[in-house]
Amino acid sequence: MAGKRLFFVLGLVGIVLVAAGGVVYAITREFSVVPLSLVWGGLLSLLIFFYVSFSEIRAFVSQRSTKHGANMTVMIAIFVTIIGLIGVISVRYKMRVDLTETGRYSLSQQSVKILKSLEDDVEAVAFYRGDERSRQAMHDLLKEYSYHTPNFKFWFVDPDKRPIEAAKYGVTSYRTTLIRYRGRQEVVGYESEEKITNALLRVISDEVKTIYFLKGHGEKGLQDDQKTGYKSAREAIETETYEVRELLLVNEERVPEDATILVIAGPQKDFLPAELEKIRRYIEGGGSVLFLLDPLLAPEISKHLEVYGFKIGNDIIIDKQSKMLGANYLTPVVMEYNQKHMIGRDFSFVTFFPVARSIEVQEEPARGKYNLAKTGSSSWAKSKGKLDEEEITFDPAEDQRGPINLAAVSVIKVTDGENSPLAEVDNQGDSAAPTPETDLEEGVNRWGRIIVVGDSDFAANAYLNLMGNKDFFLNTIGWLAEETALVSVRKKPTELTPLTLTDTQSNLVFWICVVLAPTLMLALGIGVVGRRRWIS
Repeated sequence: MAGKRLFFVLGLVGIVLVAAGGVVYAITREFSVVPLSLVWGGLLSLLIFFYVSFSEIRAFVSQRSTKHGANMTVMIAIFVTIIGLIGVISVRYKMRVDLTETGRYSLSQQSVKILKSLEDDVEAVAFYRGDERSRQAMHDLLKEYSYHTPNFKFWFVDPDKRPIEAAKYGVTSYRTTLIRYRGRQEVVGYESEEKITNALLRVISDEVKTIYFLKGHGEKGLQDDQKTGYKSAREAIETETYEVRELLLVNEERVPEDATILVIAGPQKDFLPAELEKIRRYIEGGGSVLFLLDPLLAPEISKHLEVYGFKIGNDIIIDKQSKMLGANYLTPVVMEYNQKHMIGRDFSFVTFFPVARSIEVQEEPARGKYNLAKTGSSSWAKSKGKLDEEEITFDPAEDQRGPINLAAVSVIKVTDGENSPLAEVDNQGDSAAPTPETDLEEGVNRWGRIIVVGDSDFAANAYLNLMGNKDFFLNTIGWLAEETALVSVRKKPTELTPLTLTDTQSNLVFWICVVLAPTLMLALGIGVVGRRRWIS
């Protein structure tokens, strides 16, 4: 009996020695003499224990209670393993749903597309005190960025505890975040997705692209803050990290070489032949132009665009559906976009075009010709007659029944330095052949790009932030500039939505919550207590 106890103690000693060897190795991170000796001694002790007590161990294992206990142990181990695997999978492969109206707790499509396009690591270094209230908000926001790509890494630095590191980055104030990429960096001052994404765009952009707005023909003013001005449009474009300038083309020999896009926004007067020639040379040399043409104005420009396949209607679009959305008949509503083109592929917002004309091309995807947006079936294009809103009717003999196209795109291939309007893509009939759309995305060939929209007021101060107008306008800019990551839906501003109650509703809430509910609970309690005492 004493011998059995001795060998039992020997088995316990073996287990202790193996555990001690593992602990020493975990601390020192070296499998030196000490942990090796402890593990080896423990294994020898366990070997002697199992050899001497083999018959007792076999008898113990063969018992029914032992088998049931082993089965239970295995089941518990399997259950714990499954729970652990579910936890690991839920951490690595998350799927979250943001049910807020403005997507408050998720990134915009634009930010996600930019993150997906990162080629190298981006570092975000946030300088916040440990007790800073806004620290958690920035942490949650940066974590959302890192969720979409492994190339976005971030960490926090407390300037009070690590002043040397704050001095290393040149940071002198709290609540500051540095966005770093390939040796370039930008400073973000507050917890805002818009500011972080804009800083990210600036550090990953190799150059600042310039957009010129033509002036001298009554175009929309970039500094004009009135309803019809383009001050908001200019600010929105600058937010996308472009540089915006005005251009008086009549004084220039050519469109400037640094012009990424030339925007012609609502000219009131026609251009001189020399100006049209300069624009033609710019387009056919690989330039990008956005024409925003209001109805019944600048007919020479309309004739000039016919060379590139555009049919500019001498009409005004009437849309009775717009009355249902609070607009007048002269403000056509667009809800249908060309899903085959990048601009309309993921776009699903309603856009409004106050006083618009029809714009159309004969669609040829192999030659980069697409109609981008069209009105509904309740609209029509009116070319003659009075525009009396009270008596507007459709005339089958003169008017064109909707849907009506009011935005279109065309491209002109630049081949071996020779300008060639309407040049066809090689192997046009082959479905596997490259198209202007794919070439622009991949940078295979050079193309002149033209987008024509039959209205300029949709991007004016009074309408830019209405529904999807801003996204549609900036998507055309992004596509013309070959910035595919910017062709997306942007973050909508978070707005307060207060609940306004009438006096009757306020009194109803007060009486139900403050008076009726508590008194009902009190009466029920008294009734229960009284019933128990009566029965007892």
